[in-house]
Amino acid sequence: MTGKERREQLLTIGRTLFADRGLDGTSVEEIASAAGVSKPVVYEHFGGKEGLYAVVVDREFERLLGLVTDALNSAIHYRGKLEKAALALLEYIEENPDGFRILVRDSHGGTGTGSYASLLSEIAGEVEYVLAQEFDRHGYDDKFAPLYAQSLVGMVALTGQWWLDVRKPRREEVAAHVVNLAWNGLSGLEPRPSLDPRRRRRELERQGKRAEKAAAKAEKAEERAAAKAEKAQRRGRRDPEAAPDASP
Repeated sequence: MTGKERREQLLTIGRTLFADRGLDGTSVEEIASAAGVSKPVVYEHFGGKEGLYAVVVDREFERLLGLVTDALNSAIHYRGKLEKAALALLEYIEENPDGFRILVRDSHGGTGTGSYASLLSEIAGEVEYVLAQEFDRHGYDDKFAPLYAQSLVGMVALTGQWWLDVRKPRREEVAAHVVNLAWNGLSGLEPRPSLDPRRRRRELERQGKRAEKAAAKAEKAEERAAAKAEKAQRRGRRDPEAAPDASP
């Protein structure tokens, strides 16, 4: 095995152990034993477990940041940007659960590596730039772009942490619901959100038809109630005249 191959082997093994046990719970002996080498080999390549851990975290940091940044830049419409970014995070979690666990649970400031908080800050910076352009185009105050960027990124990131362990529903459905809340707000939630714009259009059409039927039904109900009230009023006017005089 070449030096480069050995280094990659140690990184793969370290990534798995760090995800399972954390930096503090993993020893150089365990890393060396899993790789079938002596401890000096680990020290030779990384100077110790902290050096190995730093490289693992930096790799995951750059990989996830690159995926989300590319997703934000790959769509033209702003809803599409949000959809692709949310899906990129969920795809990374599904395909790299060990890497995500390391980023979320074991970011050590003392290692000099990027933490999950700093990763989210980097992503929020990208989102802020996108939002500032959109706010300016619509005449909104772009000084609030950082606030909205942090809110959007925080919502997606926390959902991702929750989904890391539950894994239900499937990632496309999770992304659709996250975007539903972010895009429409609680007052305008779509009953059946989807990442497919054609399905959304069909659902909106169905909603429109249901709303029309409900409005027509309500109108008929009001007409019946009004007719009933008018009939009762006429009967009330007739009854006093028809009633027998009970006075002596």
